[in-house]
Amino acid sequence: MPIRPALPQDVPAILSLIRGLAEYERALDQVHATEVDLLESLFCENPQVFAHVAIAQKEVIGIAIWHLNYSTWLGKHGIYLEDLYVKPEHRGAGFGIGLLSELARICLDRGYERLQWWVLDWNTPSIDFYRSLGAVPMDEWTVFRSTGDSIKKIASATSPTNNQ
Repeated sequence: MPIRPALPQDVPAILSLIRGLAEYERALDQVHATEVDLLESLFCENPQVFAHVAIAQKEVIGIAIWHLNYSTWLGKHGIYLEDLYVKPEHRGAGFGIGLLSELARICLDRGYERLQWWVLDWNTPSIDFYRSLGAVPMDEWTVFRSTGDSIKKIASATSPTNNQ
């Protein structure tokens, strides 16, 4: 199963797969990333985000886009899987597990103690797949997100120490 780190020439296919994932998740209108954005993020001097691709018949047909996270409780880094996507016509052939296995090997090789990701509540096929691998849902946690005006509001909030 050809799984490898992404190369700059993979960026058009990566963006196409990101769009495919967003369409599946009913959020295509929220994708604003461009090929330039991905090139600058993935292949800059000190990247903070990484990608692996799955290849079939010399075509990029799957992606795992990830970055490091950190557990203060463990005192260790881990991997946060931002996107995992395989084209529908290639699902069930082992590409998803191949991508996840590669990230798990990176965790083991580097001493990272967590591999984690989010999945939409309604995405039963993915939930079943992840559970079959021994992954555990973190049901007691609620995800929060701040964007746009909310970020500005938080940035302008004052604390007692800023108010003096």
